[in-house]
Amino acid sequence: MARVTKTVQFLGAAGTVTGSKHLVCANGRQVLLDCGLFQGLKALRERNWEAPAFDPRKLDALVLSHAHIDHSGYLPLVVRRGYRGPVYCTHATADLLQYMLTDSAYLQEKHAAHANYLGYSRHRPALPLYTMADAQAALELLVPQPFGMTFPVTPGIESTFRTAGHILGSATVDTVLDGTTGQTPLHLVFSGDLGRWGRPILHDPQPVPHADYLLLESTYGNRTHSPNVADDLTTCVRTAAERGGALLVPAFAVGRTQELLWWLRQLEDEGRIPRLPIYVDSPMAIDVTDTYLRHTAEHDVDMRRIENRGQHPLYPSHFTLAKSQEQSMALNDLRGPIIIISASGMATGGRILHHLKLRLSDRRTTVLLVGFQAAGTRGRRLQEGADEVRIHGKDVVVRAQVDTLDGLSAHADQGELLQWLSGFDGPPKGIHLVHGEPTAAETLAAAIETRYGWTARVAQDAATVELTP
Repeated sequence: MARVTKTVQFLGAAGTVTGSKHLVCANGRQVLLDCGLFQGLKALRERNWEAPAFDPRKLDALVLSHAHIDHSGYLPLVVRRGYRGPVYCTHATADLLQYMLTDSAYLQEKHAAHANYLGYSRHRPALPLYTMADAQAALELLVPQPFGMTFPVTPGIESTFRTAGHILGSATVDTVLDGTTGQTPLHLVFSGDLGRWGRPILHDPQPVPHADYLLLESTYGNRTHSPNVADDLTTCVRTAAERGGALLVPAFAVGRTQELLWWLRQLEDEGRIPRLPIYVDSPMAIDVTDTYLRHTAEHDVDMRRIENRGQHPLYPSHFTLAKSQEQSMALNDLRGPIIIISASGMATGGRILHHLKLRLSDRRTTVLLVGFQAAGTRGRRLQEGADEVRIHGKDVVVRAQVDTLDGLSAHADQGELLQWLSGFDGPPKGIHLVHGEPTAAETLAAAIETRYGWTARVAQDAATVELTP
């Protein structure tokens, strides 16, 4: 009997954090794990415009680990190029994608129009990467699945979602490749983005019992997060209030905004920070917060305890939602001390750019970075101490104080990644580290070798790995 070849090819998030795409080929079938956009460095972003290394028309299915754009935002392009099959995800991910994909498309169209109006694009005319119509066509293909129940992906391949604890709806993906008669079933486990233990709002990451091959994220594979989130956030808010200006927080609309609101409300209740006016200036973050509150099955004990007391767990005392463009523009006239939370988390787009353009040159302003800042992003340049940044085609001088609070990260750090690995019943035959910059991935590989004696390899972009039982 001829041997049936099973492979996985790394078409994104290999040697970098973003652009998650892992093509699984088995038994004549093709399944894509994640379908994300590249973000950050220009060379990476330009890959979004190139033809993919696979034919979308030949894909049998897509499986998404979660809703973040670097894991889902390429989906409208795949659909535009001819994909018409199912897109499997959790129920909460499907709900979030209704906002994520349409918002991404809206911003693409808006930025193209803005570039054409001001003439700062090299392209004539500037075009959006995809449109609202493309996003809507992608949403119609979603097939939500519950946690913990095995579902058929395509003949000979089935998957199970387990809680990853990263954002609402985030899942690890345990995929079984059956092969043909006489061949041993093979477990290919994809961690997606793993969350953290003991964090507010969501359950802890759930262990996976067995993996023959493991695709493991390594975003913070060389880092240990600060355990003192409450203390660090307290210091930042109080210092910003004393400076008298605005505290600007570029925050991902999904996950980071909700956890930040939880902590601000908690610290207010404990009397540790002043009750400042807090504005969430992100239509998507507002909608997503409502979605978080609806999916109560994913709430942890602390979240439910607050809800059972009849309190709003994500609303601080002086809290305002700026949903319309007029409400957003009105924030320009406000003087500090105030807190403005707005997307995007790496300051690559969205309303936060308008606030940064207006307030970065004011020495009273504080910018608080609360998530991973990919290489090449505006957030990374601010984090590294840039004297000026370019926004909407103009250079803006940076006089603001820029702080980083990595304790709010929704990604597991090195110790937590190692903790999650302890849940397996034995060493996977192959561990491939994805979703990390080279230094982070290499450091994690060494830590896995030291802790468990297991060999882990850093995934190489475009490389194909054969999967054998």
